[in-house]
Amino acid sequence: MTSIPMSTTAEQTDQRARDEAFWKDVAQRYDVEPGALNLEYGYFGRMTREVLRQYEQNLAYVNRSNAVYVRQRFDTHDSEVIRADLAQLLGVGAHEIALTRCATESLQTLIRNYNELQPGEQVLISDLDYNSVQTAMRWLARRCGAGIVEITHRHPATYESLLQSYREAFVANPGIKLMALTHVTHRTGLVMPVQDLTDLARSHGVDVILDGAHALGQLDFELEALNVPFAGFNLQKWMGAPLSLGFVYVRQGRLAAIDPDMGDTRYADDDILGRVPYGTPNIPALMTLPTVFAEHRAIGGSAVKGARLAYLRDLWVKEARGIEGIEVLTPDDPRLYCGITSFRFTRHEDQQVMAQRLLDEHGILAVTRYGAGCGPCIRITPGFTTRAEDMARLVAALRALA
Repeated sequence: MTSIPMSTTAEQTDQRARDEAFWKDVAQRYDVEPGALNLEYGYFGRMTREVLRQYEQNLAYVNRSNAVYVRQRFDTHDSEVIRADLAQLLGVGAHEIALTRCATESLQTLIRNYNELQPGEQVLISDLDYNSVQTAMRWLARRCGAGIVEITHRHPATYESLLQSYREAFVANPGIKLMALTHVTHRTGLVMPVQDLTDLARSHGVDVILDGAHALGQLDFELEALNVPFAGFNLQKWMGAPLSLGFVYVRQGRLAAIDPDMGDTRYADDDILGRVPYGTPNIPALMTLPTVFAEHRAIGGSAVKGARLAYLRDLWVKEARGIEGIEVLTPDDPRLYCGITSFRFTRHEDQQVMAQRLLDEHGILAVTRYGAGCGPCIRITPGFTTRAEDMARLVAALRALA
């Protein structure tokens, strides 16, 4: 596959997103098991054949060399090279990130060790936050003697309505000290206006912990420009790394707000590595990351990846909005959506039954999501092997079932 620069123009990115020959070439770099049409790439990503090959070779090598390599080379040198490579990709300092097993672990360690919440203050969560984030924030509030403010976002959402929900919450609850914010909600694919919301939160003295699980590799953003003090991300979704990889981010100058994890004393107080759980990591998986990052850059980075996924989304959503009996829940404002979008069958009560019918009668795998204020829904998530004709197949299935 021909590499393309990550600094492509918007017009070039849009053209690349629609270039089926280019994406056919991309798809050929993956091995795909025959069977149902997978429209559930939101769970985890697929490794390319080359990443998988390296992963298998790394696994065999680490198994052979054991502690000789890990102690003498990986722990002292290679792990830091990998961290520096990731930091360069993100445009932040290596001292601001630490590798973890996933976004959930990253977010839980940030919440668990946040030390600036005082009795009588409050934490803020919303209906669109991930379940484990909500439960962790509730746990923190109980532990610190703080209150909990929960908001349900208006549906259908608009850019202004999302901002207004938080404005109202901050004014009504001046004791809010810490809030969870999800960049891309796993329920509907709604993209939150992170930078504006972070600026708003700062003006009210509120810290933000950002859930970026679905963002990295799908949305084109500069991490430093988001101005979030704390965040957790996955590398195993849209970046295409092996399962078990993510990272935590703490902006420079804010590390003191996060205690060493469970009193960890292995590292200096100013070292972010002490803020993540300690244990033997998946070293063979970590060793694949230079190749993962190189492939990400070669394809055009998050700008090209995200444009492709949004283009595939638009192909089915445009048609689905005209189908009686189908309600698309994610707005069409380009600032508020990505490749993930959810819908529901309005004439059928049980969306899980309908998701099963999609699979049984039309061979399409999608997942049902619950917990959003707008109600149960079915999430559609294309991937980098998804073709334009696959979206047409989905539309035909929706017409048949609606």
